[in-house]
Amino acid sequence: MRKHAYLIVAHHEFDVLTCLVAALDDERNTIFIHFDKKVPAIPNLVCRYAELIVLDNRIDVRWGDVSQIKVELLLFNTAFKHDEYAYYHLMSGVDMPLKSQDYTHAFFEHNLGTEFIGFTSGDISKELERKAKRYHLFSKHFVRKKGFIQFVRRAVRAAFMQLQITLNLYRSKSIELKKGTNWVSVTHNFVGHLLTQEHHVLKTYQHTFCADEIYKQTICWHSPFHKQIYDIQDEGRGSLRLIGWENGQINDFTNKDYEKLIHSPLLFARKFNSKNMDIVHKILKKVSN
Repeated sequence: MRKHAYLIVAHHEFDVLTCLVAALDDERNTIFIHFDKKVPAIPNLVCRYAELIVLDNRIDVRWGDVSQIKVELLLFNTAFKHDEYAYYHLMSGVDMPLKSQDYTHAFFEHNLGTEFIGFTSGDISKELERKAKRYHLFSKHFVRKKGFIQFVRRAVRAAFMQLQITLNLYRSKSIELKKGTNWVSVTHNFVGHLLTQEHHVLKTYQHTFCADEIYKQTICWHSPFHKQIYDIQDEGRGSLRLIGWENGQINDFTNKDYEKLIHSPLLFARKFNSKNMDIVHKILKKVSN
């Protein structure tokens, strides 16, 4: 029996998280959950069949900051040291599986050795240049309440970015960067390869912007694992994730999306919220039967 590790990054919407854990509660799974350090009270979660591990080491995760990479590497490290898993599924606490565990395990068994990493298609060179080839000041404060200090931060950050552009300054031009969704399903061997580069990753992507969507794709692309990518042309199919993108924003799924969700060939979907728990409960019932 090959086991799977589910690595969950959680910080809110714990009603959804409870259903996610219930949907993954299978003896073939180990569920690892990281709760953001800012969370005041961790919910009480229980599994009957799966092993559930809540990480004691909690990181203050900030959107757009390298701390998003740190929490992913912490989860990969913890799971990799705990046991050997056929697949490691990186998820957020507002995701849901779209298939039963029997279907999911059979799918990955059939595709054993394949890396499910989504790659963004098209010309994204300007985006990659802005996000990862320039220095971003005050990266812990990309998202903050309005105020004078934040106004000053934004002004200084924008001025420094413009200075880099004017002087044609780059962090590095040598490496070809790739990008895609940060939510992936990858093999034990790929995780091992990823972790050998942990120090390099944290150094390289310090003071970048949203590089959690860049480092895994870039490492995979420049390794033998790129030959094992499931679908490099279609980001959603490549990662097996149905994500509610619309006009550059991720919309939460609601009841009207139920048919689309359950008939999707993809295995996971995001995102959901506690204001629309009917759809979450419907999916949980569907995948539990």
